[in-house]
Amino acid sequence: MTSAGPERQLIDLNADLGEGFGRWRLTDDDGLLSVVTSANVACGFHAGDPATMRRVCELAVERGVTIGAHVGYRDLAGFGRRGMDVPPDELAAETAYQIGALTAFARAAGGRVAYVKPHGALYNRAVRDGEQARAVVDGVLLAGGRLPVLALPDSHVLAAAADAGLPTVTEAFADRAYAADGTLVPRREEGAVLVEAEAVMARSVRIATNGEVVARDGTTIPVRVRSLCLHGDTPGALALAGRVRAALEVAGVGLAAFA
Repeated sequence: MTSAGPERQLIDLNADLGEGFGRWRLTDDDGLLSVVTSANVACGFHAGDPATMRRVCELAVERGVTIGAHVGYRDLAGFGRRGMDVPPDELAAETAYQIGALTAFARAAGGRVAYVKPHGALYNRAVRDGEQARAVVDGVLLAGGRLPVLALPDSHVLAAAADAGLPTVTEAFADRAYAADGTLVPRREEGAVLVEAEAVMARSVRIATNGEVVARDGTTIPVRVRSLCLHGDTPGALALAGRVRAALEVAGVGLAAFA
């Protein structure tokens, strides 16, 4: 009798896509959809006009990439990265609105919205603010279905999603600096975004195989995650994503969407 051997480690590779508006294009959607396994598609509030949402959904279905709703604060001018105080009822409605818009285009393309991930300032706020986290989850419920919520481990939004009976998925960031408490270093601080390819590749493999990441102060943080995020708006994002995927495959990590 032979042993089946250890189960192969699986990781989802996600990126923020559809981040343009009108004539403005920020992400290489076509290129990145050939690399990632899940696409966090902007839903119109921080970026993503209707034509862009439709195009990205069609490309994602064509490439077999899972579609997620990347919901954010209503902040086109600030790309959803400015803090806002939105009443919970209003935030829940705006979250549902964004999911509904993307759902229409995903269905028209022959696909579906398979999960929800907050964007930018809303993402970081929902990590630590229970009220805003619950409002995001209320918006997911209002949109219908039991969509998984993707976010940092030990975040308020994942706790709220679990309390509401929604599936939760943990993620780590290949190209963002971490604080010692496991949160992301604010973008306004120097060194918050990692752009050196070798460092990002090494970090990605360490996260996927060892379940840990080194914080900016040298602290080793456990990060048992199912998904790994690369930002589509980082300079050289497509080349970097390709190298990260290749490094994971060389390390024996399988690439597969979680939903």
